[in-house]
Amino acid sequence: MLAAAERAWGEECGVVGIYGDSDASRLCYLALHALQHRGQEGAGIVSCDGGQLKGITGLGLVSEVFNHSKLSKLPGSSAIGHVRYGTAGDSVLKNVQPFVAGYRFGSVGVAHNGNLVNYNELRIMLEDSGSIFNTSSDTEVVLHLIATSKARPFISRLVHACEQLEGAYSLVFLTEDKLVAARDPYGFRPLVMGRRSNGAVVFASETCALGLIEAEFQREVNPGEVIVVDRDGVSSLCLMPHKERKACIFEHIYFALPNSVVFGLSVYQTRYRIGEVLAEEAPVDCDVVIAVPDSGMVAALGYAYKSGVPFQQGLIRSHYVGRTFIEPHQKIRDFGVKLKLSPVKEVLEGKRVVVVDDSIVRGTTSSKIVRLIKEAGAKEVHLRIASPPITGSCYYGVDTPSREELISHKLSIDETCAFIGADSLAFLPLERLRGMLGHSAPTFCDACFSGNYPILPKHLDLPPSGVDTRIKEPVVLPVA
Repeated sequence: MLAAAERAWGEECGVVGIYGDSDASRLCYLALHALQHRGQEGAGIVSCDGGQLKGITGLGLVSEVFNHSKLSKLPGSSAIGHVRYGTAGDSVLKNVQPFVAGYRFGSVGVAHNGNLVNYNELRIMLEDSGSIFNTSSDTEVVLHLIATSKARPFISRLVHACEQLEGAYSLVFLTEDKLVAARDPYGFRPLVMGRRSNGAVVFASETCALGLIEAEFQREVNPGEVIVVDRDGVSSLCLMPHKERKACIFEHIYFALPNSVVFGLSVYQTRYRIGEVLAEEAPVDCDVVIAVPDSGMVAALGYAYKSGVPFQQGLIRSHYVGRTFIEPHQKIRDFGVKLKLSPVKEVLEGKRVVVVDDSIVRGTTSSKIVRLIKEAGAKEVHLRIASPPITGSCYYGVDTPSREELISHKLSIDETCAFIGADSLAFLPLERLRGMLGHSAPTFCDACFSGNYPILPKHLDLPPSGVDTRIKEPVVLPVA
């Protein structure tokens, strides 16, 4: 779902867990398809059959990793799955989840969406105690913490491990006889539970995955909650310290699919309302409203409706460029705009165009898109962004650039507009975003906009929130 065709920050990951269905691995495969937008670097499934965990992982899209033959090698009535975009660890096969490890009392598989801010500290502690790591993924520390825990039984080990984690984690675990879901006390990342008509229990990162495999949504996994599913049924353990929820607002702005309900809110309705607010806050005389596909689409519809200006598809996205062009390497991403987006000259030529996109990160992609539209004959290009300016990195499962690389950290809005080459530029004001969320606004994390981080990695030295950290010396703007 790369909104700007060469997304300057990485998408997250997606997890699935299924218990109680003889087609568990195939259902897991289908659910991972529904979550493919959350990561395209790798995919994996682990199933349990006869008390034995079996797994297949690979680099690439779900359809590239799995086929009928491979799925037939994953029998059993329980399974977990993962789609990956690297937020911690290199993009190599050994880092593709789910991970499986054996320890004194059995085997356990795990799939993780999020990022641990105390990963380095935990890894050093474990290595000092003799642990040997096979990957560079922060998820592996969870398995080591379970294996080295002195608690009994397995669930106590798991809870003891989770209590040592800091940061964002929505986890699904598979053992010889259990499926377990756990969510961090802040609830940064989404995790929902559903049930199929045959009684099978399903966990997934988004409700769109439940819908695809005909599982009825039941509820979210609560922040700090551990849910255990086994032959005795479903049990809930709320054993971790309760925190005020800090759900990632960018799930609604960019990551989740529009047909998902995330953190109790419709993603479609949120984005549509954002577009309406943008039209109220930053109106401009124009002839047509277009979107940067795909995640700018719904906000553009809202902008067009509120402004009374027709929406048209001025940019057509190609869905047939290989996954190479969505890997997180700058040299490859530089080709992305021309390969993925094609302007419709008949829509743009001679027109004053409003372009709606979800965000601006480094600014390089936006400048290429503006240039592409102007080369197609647009008279004016007015860029409207469906999020506030991103001024800080994310440490909770989003692969953001360093703060110094973020254009809104360095430049004012007017300077950013000049760099991009647009005729005007406007962002969604942070206070309007919070106003849309109403009384639930304090339960969302907007640290990438505000600098108000719920938890910080210990090695970071960030300025107090609210301090203007943009560079003060004159800025020399390159020619767009």
